[in-house]
Amino acid sequence: MRMLALDVGDRRIGVALSDPTGTIASPLTTIHRSNEKRDQQTIAELIVEHTVECVVVGMPWTLRGEAGPQAQRVLRFGRRLEELVSVPVAYWDERHSTSEAERILGPRRRGRRRSASGRVDEVAAAVILRSYMDSLQPGS
Repeated sequence: MRMLALDVGDRRIGVALSDPTGTIASPLTTIHRSNEKRDQQTIAELIVEHTVECVVVGMPWTLRGEAGPQAQRVLRFGRRLEELVSVPVAYWDERHSTSEAERILGPRRRGRRRSASGRVDEVAAAVILRSYMDSLQPGS
């Protein structure tokens, strides 16, 4: 099953895609936010283009596991996306995904400016997707 993951932020949305077997998670693109409708339409187009069967939205829970203001915004975004697309939307804990993405990118990120920010978002989405796919494995 091919899956798409979203790391939804105020300025950018990192997007990652699994392979058709749902085994490998790879960074795909960064959507630079313009307005919610256009952003969601872009995501809907990616779903069709890549024959996606499930969307995973990273939820920025607080360290206490609560839904703070950012998590509420992401949840609203996800619920509106659910109304637009014809595939299931799952929500997954994204705590620490950005720090993990920065660790993965390591020295390659140093010395870069804005372009590196979008890359971090894409890799964070891949971290979210990898974690979600791992949870689907028997014995997880």
